[in-house]
Amino acid sequence: MRGIFSSVALLAAALIVPVLSTPAPAPAGSPPAHVAEIPELTAADFDSTIKSGYWMVKHYSPKCPHCIKAAPHYKAVHDYYTTTKPSPTSSLSFEDIYDFHFASVDCDINGDICGVPEYKINAYPTFNLYKDGKFHAQFPKVKADRDSISKWVEENLEKIKPGSRPEKFVFPKEGEVNAPIAQESLTESKPVSPTVAKSSQSAIIKTTSGPINPDGVSIALTAESFMNRVTITREPWFIKFYAPWCGHCQALAPTWKSMAREMRGKLNVGEVNCDVEKRLCKDAKLRGYPTLMFFQGGERVEYDGLRGFGDLVSFGNKAADAGIKELDLPGYEQLEKAGEEVMFLYFYDIATVSEDFAALERLTLSLIGHAPLFKTSSENLAHKFRVTTFPSLVAVRDGRPFYYPCLSPADIRNIRRMLDWMKSVWLPIVPELSAANSHEIMHGKVVILAILNRAKPEQWASSKQELKKTAMEYLDIRAREEKIERQELRDKKELKLEEAKDRNDEAAISRAKKIKVILKPRQEVRFAWVDGIFWDRWIRQTYGIDVQSDGERVIINDEDRKLYWDTTNGHTPIPISRSQILETLQTILENRNAIPPKFTAGSLVRSFVGLKRWYNEHTMLLVFLVIAAIGAGVWVAKKGGVKGQKWGGLNLGGWTEKDGLLGGNSAKYD
Repeated sequence: MRGIFSSVALLAAALIVPVLSTPAPAPAGSPPAHVAEIPELTAADFDSTIKSGYWMVKHYSPKCPHCIKAAPHYKAVHDYYTTTKPSPTSSLSFEDIYDFHFASVDCDINGDICGVPEYKINAYPTFNLYKDGKFHAQFPKVKADRDSISKWVEENLEKIKPGSRPEKFVFPKEGEVNAPIAQESLTESKPVSPTVAKSSQSAIIKTTSGPINPDGVSIALTAESFMNRVTITREPWFIKFYAPWCGHCQALAPTWKSMAREMRGKLNVGEVNCDVEKRLCKDAKLRGYPTLMFFQGGERVEYDGLRGFGDLVSFGNKAADAGIKELDLPGYEQLEKAGEEVMFLYFYDIATVSEDFAALERLTLSLIGHAPLFKTSSENLAHKFRVTTFPSLVAVRDGRPFYYPCLSPADIRNIRRMLDWMKSVWLPIVPELSAANSHEIMHGKVVILAILNRAKPEQWASSKQELKKTAMEYLDIRAREEKIERQELRDKKELKLEEAKDRNDEAAISRAKKIKVILKPRQEVRFAWVDGIFWDRWIRQTYGIDVQSDGERVIINDEDRKLYWDTTNGHTPIPISRSQILETLQTILENRNAIPPKFTAGSLVRSFVGLKRWYNEHTMLLVFLVIAAIGAGVWVAKKGGVKGQKWGGLNLGGWTEKDGLLGGNSAKYD
């Protein structure tokens, strides 16, 4: 209304008062009256400023001739991206959409920043790109003019939002303002970086572009429709990247079509033909065809599970329901009764800030298909799991809490660290071994694997329960041992500190205080079970066990060494019994040869694996031996060689003939 009244008043004034002078209209595309200066960061605010989003920072010296020459070019690029809209119809800025910012650091004043080795600042000026407070990329060593700087900015903007930038970008010439980017116009509502708080995100990203998969079909997407329907909306999309000539893609096609039909009204399903949309697929950094990805709100996660109809539908249902829901004690108890084996609880209180919730939002996509994430301010739940500091992240596995190690506020916002920890605990304490999780369960661990008979439901349920109790008992034993060891280390540290104080030795006191309490590394042990009927052939070939004739068994597997044990100390098969499993496990962990192991691979494979392990554990020794061998060879060459020595071929002594093509126990595996 105020605008209408103002317009009427101006019109009346125009009719009554003669026009004295008429200013010339501003030329089209002229810059705003005020352009913000490039922020100058100092040691006091550098870390806090760049901790969120993308920051391009010029590290310079005011006395440096190259810096003086590059300054107007960097300023021109800054002014362009901070005053120009990504498209003529956009109400958002580049900073809003890409969470991309500019800044400078005077290295003469802030040498402690420019001297950080990770920042790789070896000359001035150096242009670095930081992502969420970490070094991300560096401008190449080329002439720093407006064209090269803007080209580098464009490359990084395209990586942030694939498919969003024009293929041919031309920076405006001096005196111009807007670049001709209409070749591939951008739409208004692209999402900002996930690091922006939830409240600001909701104002930028379009909530929806229409009904969710109304026809139950997989929509063919182009670069333009991908941007409009996927990139700039909060809608969930499950997308297949494929090539028509790819055999695996052709085999997946009917299953994908059926899954899309099943997801009608729940989840958008799409597909991208990479023979046609080559640039889009290149920007997506595909590792092969077909690649399946889930997108939502500017985030994406690759689906790496099985590709059967049921597997895809299961993932789709979980993806459609992805999000962080509020949970209270009755809700938790209901989930527990429903058989939810693993869940993550994020405890917060009134003092929890937006940065904490923004970090939490970024975790959801990576958890799809693994474990649900809930947030709670319930005092009853906090009391149940003994949570006293907020915010806190807890994994509840089979009712047992596992706490995220958080030593500072930064830890609860460290997305990578949080996700790495969540990956270590997102499986149940006793998961079922499958093709999808076999590597995660078996790699790098000693695994107590129970081979169960699902065809006998009562026995199967009883065996699972006994195995779970065994795992719980082992975790308790492990926790007690670590507690005792930690206390012993603390006592030793305290004793050294007291001795130093008694001697009034300041240097010894300082050394004692710096002693870190670090527990010795332990072999990681995991429990799992496998369906002996469904995986009958693999189990017989690998372990020589037939669950139907031999009954349910337990084997202890060391996948990295290609070893396994299937007998107790008394040379009898390992039964599903807490006492015998734990006794046998302890014997093996103390001495792997106390019970003769068997092998899951032949001699050739085992030799290769052993050599690989030796190399990983003795890298420096191997380098020394190689250098020594080269030195010896050079010395022999200079001396004219060894007289009378005849160098023949390598004699394998019948090793390969004895063991066959793959070697080892052919009845077991080969």
